[in-house]
Amino acid sequence: MDIESFRTYCLAKKGVTESLPFDENTLVFKVMGKMFSITDIDLFESINLKCLPEKAISLREQYPAVQPGYHMNKQHWNTVTMDGSIPDKLVKAWIDESYELVVSGLPKKDRLALADM
Repeated sequence: MDIESFRTYCLAKKGVTESLPFDENTLVFKVMGKMFSITDIDLFESINLKCLPEKAISLREQYPAVQPGYHMNKQHWNTVTMDGSIPDKLVKAWIDESYELVVSGLPKKDRLALADM
């Protein structure tokens, strides 16, 4: 997966925005103002995705390209190295899970607003 495919996939989800809140290289995708994915625009060496704590550990044990979230809460975030060792289909499934995890934690009014989009 390349940066454009990743970006297009994230932006196709309901209520998603992108921004560069930290610096000119760190691209952040948010749903209703809450982060669900982060990457470096220039290098696109890895992506950070939110994950359930139990699953995060399991993925780290199963895939060498999955590590604790870089500069994130390591219990809830994984960093996935984009070296081609993880199939795009699986990366997309993890993006979906990250998005859904964030959506499920939104206040009810935000979830309702998202459903109406």
